Amino acid sequence: MSSDFEGYEQDFAVLTAEITSKISRVPRLPPDEKKQMVANVEKQLEEAKELLEQMDLEVREIPPQSRGMYSNRMRSYKQEMGKLETDFKRSRIAYSDEVRNELLGDDGNSSENQLIKLREERAHLLDNTERLERSSRRLEAGYQIAVETEQIGQEMLENLSHDREKIQRARERLRETDANLGKSSRILTGMLRRIIQNRILLVILGIIVVITILTAITFFVRKH
Repeated sequence: MSSDFEGYEQDFAVLTAEITSKISRVPRLPPDEKKQMVANVEKQLEEAKELLEQMDLEVREIPPQSRGMYSNRMRSYKQEMGKLETDFKRSRIAYSDEVRNELLGDDGNSSENQLIKLREERAHLLDNTERLERSSRRLEAGYQIAVETEQIGQEMLENLSHDREKIQRARERLRETDANLGKSSRILTGMLRRIIQNRILLVILGIIVVITILTAITFFVRKH
C-alpha cells in the first residue's frame, strides 16, 4: 500500500510543478494563448484532485496506529492544492503590462480611473475567492474528521462485537461446566447411596451370621 501512495506522491509533485510553471505564464500570454493555457491548467488541476482522492483512499486503508504521518502529508498536499487554485484564479484576472497599456490607451484620467476600478474589482473578487476557499477547506476538514470518527466508531463496534462473542462463548463454557458438574454430582450421589446400601446389607448379613452361630452353639450345648 505504501508503494502505491508514494507513487501517487511522485505523480502529484511532478504535476503540481508543471501547474505552477504554467500559472506564472498565464498573465503574460496573448488572449488566444491564454485561453488555451487556462483550459490546460484546469485539466491538470482536475488530475491533481483525482490524485489527491486516490492518496486519501490509500491513507484510509492504513491501520489507525500508523495513519498519523500519512494524514499530515495529506493535509500538506491539500493546502498546496488550495494555494495552486488560488494562484490560478489570480493569474486568470491578472493583466500583463501590454494588456494594461491597451486598456489605458492615451486618455490619462479616464484610463487611470478605469485602472483603479479594475483593481478594486479584482481585489473584491480575490477576497470573495479566498472566503470561498477558506469555507471549502473548513468543510473539507470537517468531512475528514467525520470520516475518521466514523472509522474509529466502526472499529470500536467491531471490537465490542468480538468482545461480546468472547463473553458468549465463555458463558456457554460455564453452562457446559455447570451441566457437567450437575451430572458428576448426581453420579457421586448415586455411588454414595449404593455404598451406604451395601454397608447396611453387610451389617445385616453380619448380624444374621452372628445370630446363626450363637443359635448353633446354644443348640450344641443343650444337646450335650
